[in-house]
This record gives sequence, C-alpha cells and structure tokens, in this order.
Amino acid sequence: MPLKLALPKGRLQPLLSSWLGGWGLEGYEATSRSYRPSSRLHPQLQLKVFQERDIPIQVAVGNYDLGICGRDWVEELLVRYPQSPLVRVREVGSGGGGLYLASSIFSPLSSASEMAGHPGPLRLVSEYPNLAEAVALRLRLRRFQVFPLWGAAEVYPPETADLVVMASASEDDLRDRGLCPLLPLLPASTCLIAYRPSWEGKDLGEVLAGFPPALQEGALKSGGASTAAGAAFPPGLAVLALPDGHQQPPTLELLRRAGLPADSYSQGERRFLWEGVAVKVLRPQDMPIQVANGNLDLAITGQDWLRDHLCRFPGSPVKEYLALGFGQVKVVAVVGPQTEASSPEELRGAFPVLRVASEYVNLADRYATDKHLGPYRIIPTWGASEAFLPEDADLLIENTQTGRTLARHGLKIIDTLLESSACLIGPRELPPKKRVRVEALVEAFRRGAGG
Repeated sequence: MPLKLALPKGRLQPLLSSWLGGWGLEGYEATSRSYRPSSRLHPQLQLKVFQERDIPIQVAVGNYDLGICGRDWVEELLVRYPQSPLVRVREVGSGGGGLYLASSIFSPLSSASEMAGHPGPLRLVSEYPNLAEAVALRLRLRRFQVFPLWGAAEVYPPETADLVVMASASEDDLRDRGLCPLLPLLPASTCLIAYRPSWEGKDLGEVLAGFPPALQEGALKSGGASTAAGAAFPPGLAVLALPDGHQQPPTLELLRRAGLPADSYSQGERRFLWEGVAVKVLRPQDMPIQVANGNLDLAITGQDWLRDHLCRFPGSPVKEYLALGFGQVKVVAVVGPQTEASSPEELRGAFPVLRVASEYVNLADRYATDKHLGPYRIIPTWGASEAFLPEDADLLIENTQTGRTLARHGLKIIDTLLESSACLIGPRELPPKKRVRVEALVEAFRRGAGG
C-alpha cells in the first residue's frame, strides 16, 4: 500500500517546495495550483496539497500517514481531541513570532491577574477556538465566551471582543495592529506529524530519512493586511463591515459609485471612521453571525454565507437589505470522475456512508438531509475543497464562478444548490438611535448598485 503525505498550500508552500527540492518534486512549486504533486525520489509516495488547517484532521482520521503543517494547527486539534491518534514526529523548522493572547492597547486588561479578576463575561475571538477556550480555563477566567472566526481577529477589539488569540510575527507586530500582547502561547514552528497506526505499523523509514535538515524559516508572516493602531470607536456610531479578499475590488468600486470614502479601504486598513460610521474589514464568512449578535449594523457579504448562516439559525434576526450584483457564484454539488452518479438521487446507496466535504457546513448538512442521501458525514474544510475528491470525500459542496476550475480537476457538477452574489445585510430591527444613519447608508449603497 503506498504511503501518503499531506502538504500545505499557502504560507509554507514556497519554503517547503525549496526545502524538499532534493525529492524532485513536480507540481509543488511556490505558485503551483496542482493538488497532486509527485516525487521522482519517492515515486511510491502519494502527495496531496491541502489548506494547512485541514492537515491535522486528515492525518488524525487516518486518510494520510504523514503531514506537514504549522504547530498551531496541530495543537488546536489536540487540545480538543487529546486522545487523537496523531503523533508529533518532529519539528522541521521554527520561525519568529507565534501564537499570542492579546487585548486592545486601550483595554484595562494588561495582565493575567487583571483577566482572572475581571467580573466578566470576557469575549474571546479566534481562528483557534479550542486553544482560546483552553487558555481561558488555564487563566481561571470567571466568565468567558469564545467566538470562532475565519480570520481578521485583530479587528474585533475593543468594541466586539475583549481578547484575541491570534498568530503574529512579533509582539511589535501586534502593537502595530492596536493590540497589547498579554501572553505568548506557542512559538511558530512547522511540524511533521503522523497517523499513529501508520507510525507503529508501516515502514516509514525511507521517507523519513529523506527529509533534509531543519527547514530554515524566516519570521512568521502576519496573517492579514496591516492595520493602524486606533482608539476604540466612539459609542453610538453605525457599524459597517466591508469584506476582505477577492470581494474587495468590486466593493471598492461600489463605494466610489455610492459617493462613500474609499481611501482607507483601498490602502488595506481594517478599522477606520467615516462621519457617523465605524467601519471594519472582516471575513465575509463571519459577518452574518456578527450582525445577529448585534455587533454590526450593516455588512457586505455573500448570499451564500447568509444562506449558510440561516440554515443553522433559521430564526436569526438577520435579513438581506440589498442585492449588489457582483461576486456572482453558484454553490454546486460535485462528484469525482469515477462516480457514475449524474444527480443527487443517484448517490443514494452508492456509498456505505457518504462523505460530504464543504466550507458550507450548514448548507451541506441541509442539502444531504433534504435530498435523502442516506447515511452521510460532513467534513468541514477551509478552502481548496476540490482537493478532497475522490480520495477523501465522495461529494463536494463548493462554489464556482465558471466551472472551469472544477473541470480542470476532472470534477463533475451534478446539482446547483443556489446562485449567489454580494449583498448588504443587517438586523431586522434597527436600534432607533442608528436608524437614520443606517438608512442613509443603505440608500447610498442602493444608488451605487444602480438600484
């Protein structure tokens, strides 16, 4: 049986492609978009590329014998599942920075004793919710709440979070982002991990011996755009969230057509003020829940993410105010080329337990139930989902603009769940003191959208 190694895409890919250069890798260059590289030195080794966060999960469930990823994602899994059959084989590289607990530089919380004595509840936000909960328990916080995020944790304090757990290049980098480092949690490093039954039962010696000496990593790169340190927003302002990532360019054009200030957004700032409006730049995936919690008054996200939120919280006090027309995608059901099914109905009974991989966990769950697909298991992913078919999933719920990427990977669309574009969302009931300002913003966006 061939050995299987999971490699990360993203921040570590350029370093690892160079570090493993002696393996004669093909398809894992710094800018490669292949999910299945190969090695001339180890032709028996099956390589596959995942988002870094997915790798400890794939190794822990036994889909891969070995994996390479940041130690932060390994510890995030093990703190929740300490009995997981995952072995830390060795550290292959270390870099500057790491994972930190931080507060706003304007927060009164500047030490562990102040946190422990805080009457609470303290709100923690993080991409690492399991580690955030563990550190809160370790510090004996009296009352706390942990809010999982897709990213941009530094934007939340001080208005909508008291503490963040996030990766950073250094304590100075945190201060540049308006945060006060309180506690270093983990140093940045890259780990080789193994599935325990493979580690104990398979001959991994040739592959392990082939790893070069320690990876020479530089300082950990910061995860998001730089942001200037800023004071807490004055109370009473309307709070608007704008998206980062690929939705940023069309949103920038929308602001200009709407006659709204665009300079700070175009310069990559994540927190800034307009007249009477506090603006934050967040991940679109996080916006519906933040509106539902009352932390945002308006947000530009995707209809797909709003629908995913409403699948889980059908009574959520969030509604779509305005369709904006850009960022059009379809959310589709996809199978691999070896699957003969051409409709969801034909999947019934085709697998003992259907493995459904998706970033849209709630949409995928609803879809599998509504289509009566039989026994199924949802596999959460954090991007690059097309890599999961066919070895690690049987069905993919994914978004696509043209379908060309799916076709390039030999995947087949068998159903369309919904068509989505960017939209403006907000609460069903506006606070009376903000109503005039929010309605003026909605009208400006309506003009910008040509409605």
